[in-house]
Amino acid sequence: MYCTSLRCRVLLLVLMLALSWSISRSAGTDQISGTVRNETRGLPTAGDSVLLLRPDADLQEVAHTATDERGQFRIRAPGPMDHYVVRVIHDHVAYDQRAIGGNTLAISVFDSARRVAGIHGTIEIFRAGTTASGLHVSDMYEIVNDSRPPFTLVGARTFAAYLPPNAKIDSVLAAGPGKIGVLISARAVAGEPGLFVVEFPLRPGANKFAFNYDLPYASHAKFQTRRMYSVQQLAVMLPHGMKFESSSGAFAELAAGNPNYQVTATKLLPAGSGPTFEIFGGGALLPIEAAKPSSPLAIPPNQLPRQTVVSPAAQPSLTNSRTWWPLSPLLAAAGALLATMSWIVWRARRGARPGATTPAPRQRAPRGPALLQALRQELSRLDAERARGTISAEEYASTKLALEKTLQGSAGAPG
Repeated sequence: MYCTSLRCRVLLLVLMLALSWSISRSAGTDQISGTVRNETRGLPTAGDSVLLLRPDADLQEVAHTATDERGQFRIRAPGPMDHYVVRVIHDHVAYDQRAIGGNTLAISVFDSARRVAGIHGTIEIFRAGTTASGLHVSDMYEIVNDSRPPFTLVGARTFAAYLPPNAKIDSVLAAGPGKIGVLISARAVAGEPGLFVVEFPLRPGANKFAFNYDLPYASHAKFQTRRMYSVQQLAVMLPHGMKFESSSGAFAELAAGNPNYQVTATKLLPAGSGPTFEIFGGGALLPIEAAKPSSPLAIPPNQLPRQTVVSPAAQPSLTNSRTWWPLSPLLAAAGALLATMSWIVWRARRGARPGATTPAPRQRAPRGPALLQALRQELSRLDAERARGTISAEEYASTKLALEKTLQGSAGAPG
C-alpha cells in the first residue's frame, strides 16, 4: 500500500525525521566530550592527556586521547550507559571526573608548584575509642587550598600529621575536591618521632585526609596537638564512656545533640604546637555514618587501591595510577561529619554570645537535606548579625568561610 495523500506523506516524513534524529542521537551517546581549562592561566589547555578509565579495582584504561588547541576532546566510550572516570593529566597531576556516555564535561586543571600560599585547615576531627587491643584513633582533617591565582601544591611533603611516638598506623586515606578517595602511604620522618608526611597533591579547593592508627592504652592517654597548617576548629569526639580533660582553657564542651558521643572543641589554632589534652576510660569507637550494606560506598579501606605518583616518565601510560570510583565509608561520611561538627561548633558559639538566642533543647544533629537547610539558615543568620554589628569582622569572616566550605563539601555527601 502506497502513501499518496498529503497528510500521509507529511506523517511519514515526520516519522522518518524522528527516526533519523533518534538514530543520530543514539550514535552519539557513546561519546564523551569536554573542554579542559587551565584555571591558573585562565585559558584552555592544549596537549593534555585524557584517559577514559573503567571504575573497577584497577581503573582499567579503555581509551585515551589528548586535548586540541582549543582545550577540547572527544573520546568514545564502549558502553553508552556505563560509568567511567575521565582523567586529565596536567603538569603531572591527575584531575578526575565521573562520566557516562553522552556526557559533555568541563574540567578544570591547574599548574603545579612546590610552594603555594593560601593553604589552611578548616577543621580537624579527632575520634577515639577502645578496642580489645588498645586505643584506636581516627584523625580527620580538611585542608583548603585558596591560592590566588590557583596552583596545585605538589612535593614530597604536601601534608604532615603529628601522631604519638608509639602510634601504629592502620591506614591513611585522602580525597581531593573531586571526592574520589584513595588509600595513600605516609612516610615517617627520621629523627622526628611521630611525624608522618604524605605526597598527595593539594588541588585548589577542599582536600580531606584521615589518619587511622592504634595505640597501647591502659585507660589513659595524653595528646599534644600539633599541625602543619593553621586550623579554624579542632573537635575531639569521644563515646560517653570516656572522659576528656585539658589544662588549657581553650577547650569547651559542646552540646552534640546526640546521646552516643560527646564533643569538646577549640578554635583558631595556628600552625605548630597547640594545647594538650588527656582522655580516660573506655568506650567503642563510634562509626561516622552507617553505610547501607547494599550501597556501593560500603567498601572497606583495606580494599581501596593505593595511589601511584604520576611522574613525567609515566605520563603516557597511567593505568597504574589507582584511585577509586566511590569513596570509602570513612571518606564519604567525612564530608557529612565535617558539616555536622562545624554546625555544632557554630551553634555553640552563637549561644555563648551575650544576647544570643537560647539554644534549642538537645536533639539529634540534622543530617542530609535537613543539615544543608540548617547550614543555609545559619549563613543567613550570620549575615544578619554582621549587619547589626553584633559580631566582629574577624569572627564573621572565619565563621562564614567555615560554613561555606562545609556547605559545599556536604552537598554531595550521603545523608
